[in-house]
Amino acid sequence: MKILFLNYEYPPLGGGAANANHYIFQEFSKIPDLEVELVTSSIDKNYIEERVGKNIIIHRLPIGKNPKNLHYQSIKELLVYSWKAYQFSVQLTRDKKFDLVHAFFTLPGGLIAYLIKRKFNLPYIVSLRGSDVPGYSERFSFIYKIFTPLFTFIWKKSSATVANSQGLKELALLSNPKQEISVIYNGIDINRFQPNEEDKPKNEFIIMPGASRITQRKGLKYLIQAFQKVASRHPRLRLEIMGEGDEKNNLEKQVKEANLSDKISFLGRIPQEKVAKYYQRASLFVLPSLNEGMSNAMLEALASGLPLIATDTGGSKELITEKENGFIVKMKSAEDIAAKIELLFNDPELRKKMAENSRQKALKMSWQKVAESYYNLYKTL
Repeated sequence: MKILFLNYEYPPLGGGAANANHYIFQEFSKIPDLEVELVTSSIDKNYIEERVGKNIIIHRLPIGKNPKNLHYQSIKELLVYSWKAYQFSVQLTRDKKFDLVHAFFTLPGGLIAYLIKRKFNLPYIVSLRGSDVPGYSERFSFIYKIFTPLFTFIWKKSSATVANSQGLKELALLSNPKQEISVIYNGIDINRFQPNEEDKPKNEFIIMPGASRITQRKGLKYLIQAFQKVASRHPRLRLEIMGEGDEKNNLEKQVKEANLSDKISFLGRIPQEKVAKYYQRASLFVLPSLNEGMSNAMLEALASGLPLIATDTGGSKELITEKENGFIVKMKSAEDIAAKIELLFNDPELRKKMAENSRQKALKMSWQKVAESYYNLYKTL
């Protein structure tokens, strides 16, 4: 079986969807009768071909990417990728005789997949990842108003549309209630991400929102406001923020103005292979996001055995059982976040119970199951 895969981002470029794609390919590489070729973006001016195992080829196309901002794709970069990826995919399809196309994101991947279908009569799958669903991100509000009919048209013409959480599926259905959408959750590398109590500093209580893009959508300014409310009462508290993004400068300014530079650290982009140890240092995960699909960072924190505090968006309620392994907090509410942080800081037994419950929940999820679900879907098409 030969699959043409489309995703404009793939590590080190991109965020959660890129990492999910990486983990799925690790599992795909173990399936002998599956051949996959990914058309994605290069991080420099050169075309690069890479392999994952013996059966997966990655084609990186130069799109004029700014290597200083690997987590953020501009409209210009997406347009360049769309044109180059379509041209490249047409030639690749002529040469390789693919059985179907799998696109991560409705745009640009899903549109390219639809055009490939028209030209070669190939079925295609669209995986909804978050920002490609109308209503998901304030940043794209104007685009949603104009292009929602295109989004729903691409879903309608697909052979399968797949969301990565029940919450994202429900959001997509607001644009087209008649659309058939299945759910295949993101997975977790439970061997790589696991608890290690010995790595937790004895004199610090570290809070972290995980490894992700630092964007306005993550709501980190509310976490910093919450931290400011409780930090003076609890000198052991620390906040560590991993990642890069267009909101980082604003957050650094917010921290400086609050005189919290000695308690809040911006760690920058951490290589994926080193991320796990930062979760192991932490005592609490907090993600006050305004929109999520299924947060990879939250999944990593779950596997690392951390209590979770998050807003009700995307897959949060699918990962957090209230009062058992964490709390759902009000959107944009620094007061609610601060109250939950203080509650868990003051109750070590509750933290321990929630940490154990998070790990047990994570053990039921794996990237192998995700890859098998997609492979079985391929076979039905």
